Amino acid sequence: MKKYSIMKSRNMHLKKGKRTILEMTEILNRHSYCTLGEAFNRLDFSSAIQDIRRFNYVVRLLQLIAKSQLTSLSGVAQKNYFNILDKIVQKVLDDHQNPRLIKNLLQDLSSTLCILIRGEGKSVLVGNINIWICRLETILTWQQQLQNLQMTKHVDSGLTLSDLPLHVLSNILHRLSDGWDVVTLGQVTPALSALSEDRQLWRKLCLYHFADKQFCRHLVLSEEGHVEWKLTYFALQKYYPTREQYGDTLHFCRHCSILFWKDSGHPCTAANPDSCFMPVSPQHFIDLFKF
Repeated sequence: MKKYSIMKSRNMHLKKGKRTILEMTEILNRHSYCTLGEAFNRLDFSSAIQDIRRFNYVVRLLQLIAKSQLTSLSGVAQKNYFNILDKIVQKVLDDHQNPRLIKNLLQDLSSTLCILIRGEGKSVLVGNINIWICRLETILTWQQQLQNLQMTKHVDSGLTLSDLPLHVLSNILHRLSDGWDVVTLGQVTPALSALSEDRQLWRKLCLYHFADKQFCRHLVLSEEGHVEWKLTYFALQKYYPTREQYGDTLHFCRHCSILFWKDSGHPCTAANPDSCFMPVSPQHFIDLFKF
């Protein structure tokens, strides 16, 4: 009886989540967000990528579209997609920031395009096949440019990471939520290299990103029987998605029926606006247009 109640409660929770998405989808449809492409066109992602707090969110959204939703975009939405992607690549080449994120995005996009182009006639590609081949060639050019990207050494007589005390450097590392960022920062100085190998740092990352049952199944042990938390983290990353964290995210207002950036807010007329706001993750944004 107890087991039945738990399963019933879980099913009700899933149905409620699906119903919430369906309700939001119906509301968005009434406000001209009928398709993913229309929503993508109307939301100003070109400006959003200039904001460091929103950059990762937009990149993740483009990556999800590249993986599964590329064929659902209209011709106009496709053009908008690749225009935004071009601006992102140029920004990375100019600023030398976040190259790994863009490399991953371009890899997923090129893989999807190769499959779609080879399966011409079997898959639905909106537009002339030659246009898609040109886009694939552009992606390969971008990948080569990023591969050749050289990080220039910043010449500054001011304070550098090497001048900071060890406890400050350790605090910086512990604030990072991405294991690859920890590895990259650890390559900057010998002191950071030593701190980036801290077992407690990697244990903290494992506990933050993964459930107990998940990392218990993939623990990597040393010959002495100690847990190798760094190796465990990267082993887990192969099997499970890491928790996503963004400086700013899109939110949906149930009262006004609009999407907006949280940090920008919007003039809601509800008595208690905060109770009407619902965060929309990149995956949730995609899911809104699947029903």
